[in-house]
Amino acid sequence: MGTARSAGRARLRRWAAAGALVALTATTTVACSEGTPDARPAAEALAAALASGEFTDVPFTADAPPPAEVAAVRTAVVEGLGGSTATVEVGDVTLAEDEKTATAGLDVTWDLPGTDADWTYSATAKLVRDDEDEEQPWRARWEVRLLAPDLVAGERLTLTRAVAERGDVLGQGDAVLVEKRPVSRIGIDKTRVAEAELDGAARGLAAALGMDGDAYATRVLGAGPRAFVEAIVVRGGDAAYDVAALGGLPGVGVVPDELPLAPTRAFARPILGGVGAATAEIIEASEGAVTAGDLVGLSGLQRQYDAQLRGTPGTGVMAVAESGSERVLHTSEPVPGEPLRTTLDPTLQQRAEDVVGAVVPAAAVVALRPSTGEVLAAASGPGGEGLSTATVGQYAPGSTFKVVSALAYLRGGLTPDSTVTCPPTVDVDGRTFRNFPGYPSSAQGDVPLRTAFAHSCNTAFIGARDLADQGDLLAAARSLGLEPEADLGFPAFLGTVPDEASATAHAASVIGQGQVLASPLGMATVAASVAAGRTVVPRLVADAAGDVPEDSEGADLPDATPLTAEEAAALQGMMRAVVTEGGAKVLADVPGEPVLAKTGTAQFGGDDDLRNHAWMIAVQGDLAVAVFVGEGDYGSTTAGPLMRAFLAG
Repeated sequence: MGTARSAGRARLRRWAAAGALVALTATTTVACSEGTPDARPAAEALAAALASGEFTDVPFTADAPPPAEVAAVRTAVVEGLGGSTATVEVGDVTLAEDEKTATAGLDVTWDLPGTDADWTYSATAKLVRDDEDEEQPWRARWEVRLLAPDLVAGERLTLTRAVAERGDVLGQGDAVLVEKRPVSRIGIDKTRVAEAELDGAARGLAAALGMDGDAYATRVLGAGPRAFVEAIVVRGGDAAYDVAALGGLPGVGVVPDELPLAPTRAFARPILGGVGAATAEIIEASEGAVTAGDLVGLSGLQRQYDAQLRGTPGTGVMAVAESGSERVLHTSEPVPGEPLRTTLDPTLQQRAEDVVGAVVPAAAVVALRPSTGEVLAAASGPGGEGLSTATVGQYAPGSTFKVVSALAYLRGGLTPDSTVTCPPTVDVDGRTFRNFPGYPSSAQGDVPLRTAFAHSCNTAFIGARDLADQGDLLAAARSLGLEPEADLGFPAFLGTVPDEASATAHAASVIGQGQVLASPLGMATVAASVAAGRTVVPRLVADAAGDVPEDSEGADLPDATPLTAEEAAALQGMMRAVVTEGGAKVLADVPGEPVLAKTGTAQFGGDDDLRNHAWMIAVQGDLAVAVFVGEGDYGSTTAGPLMRAFLAG
């Protein structure tokens, strides 16, 4: 008996570790005669055992199997329910007239994984009085039907899942961006090729696809004898792959399927992300909500909002007999996923993709609607190698940051007509700063701030640096939306501006270099704030309002001073001058409303390998745009034509 009791305790510990839950609730007990022992403790012991699987402490009748055998039966019956856990509550305990037998109502609830639809049912336990045992005067009669409604010997419970329809990802006007589209799964079908030819077939397909032949052949040889070993998924109509020709290779199978996909392979891919089979890590982290074979978001917004998009699977509990016949004990319908509404405009997003699609270095185009902050387009070129250059790239913004410096100088007392000095060079603590090669001599010397801004005079902006210290630059940046700690509801970096800097670092900051960093999204936000005349907070996910904290946690930051109408008008006028007389003349004849702009070039790399980031930001009506190329000539010559192509459509 001691050995059996120890084994029972071990089983109880295993069930507790697995999360089995026992809840016992006393509701009603029929009054019994004076001296009649209470039957409820026996019922509660049985309820606890039915929930946990540990029957050692249940007072069974003499004709019941040993507790270990009862536990083994329960384990075999419920094994097919996977990670489900049970709660059993004792309801009414009713004595027979002779007070020798009793019945106990049991309310059973199974918490099924991956769904909020519990499986509940009622059972009735039979109790028999044993006057010879003073410690346990009532005993429970074992019946297999206590484990499930009308269960008979030999039946087992199994859990089925019905996958919910995944929600679509929508854009402006609820245009569908991501929906089910046809694909072809291409791989080696091991039933179609002799074992001796498997290695060659796998390597042949890998060669045709430009894959690692050794790695794919190893996967094929290691799979089961009838496995289909997928090599690639090709979207319908992808001209890069001849699906028919691939299907004609030895041992190759082509399986038609559907997957949630954007209109094209490149369309906002780093932002929207992808959908595929759940990984082991995702399954483990889901705590039962996701099982092997489920489609889940693997990256981007698809991953971040996966719980919303994937919905809730339907479940079914079946009683399966040894003959294979089945009884349905419980079903719940799947709940479709909720669509994810974004602010992306399909036409503008595709136009942005077309603009950066052929650019070799990392590149991006971001377009915002200043009146609302909505992100209408955020395209990242192939040079980013999958990174969302548009929203999380961190680069020196170069002279596009002079919009921020100009605001700081306006607050320091200058106006667009104030005279500033633009010499060929300026020295700061032994470091020499110059204007870009070919800077027009007509814009040198004493010139209005508007002219120095239009032609992007580095030396004039550095020479005026005492009008705004580093903290003032940070305050101006925050006024124009470059909030270091913004929480936007999607992965994003806007920009960082240190609040303290050395003399040379401060000089570099006012021309958008040194320690100043920004993303294309951040600089588009600067342009949008100028256009709107207020601090704009970019929005990409329509249901996520975004949050710009009043003060960054753990940092001593100045308050973001609201942009005034006069400041906005001055910045708008200076940005217009960049188009009419400065470095953005390439935009002068763009159809539509007048264009405001600012060019930017930022050097990076070592002294013997200096290269340039090329930038341009622009405003046209209720549209603010940033164009970035990771390595180019100048903002005017590299980013300018791309900006023109985007605005002109």
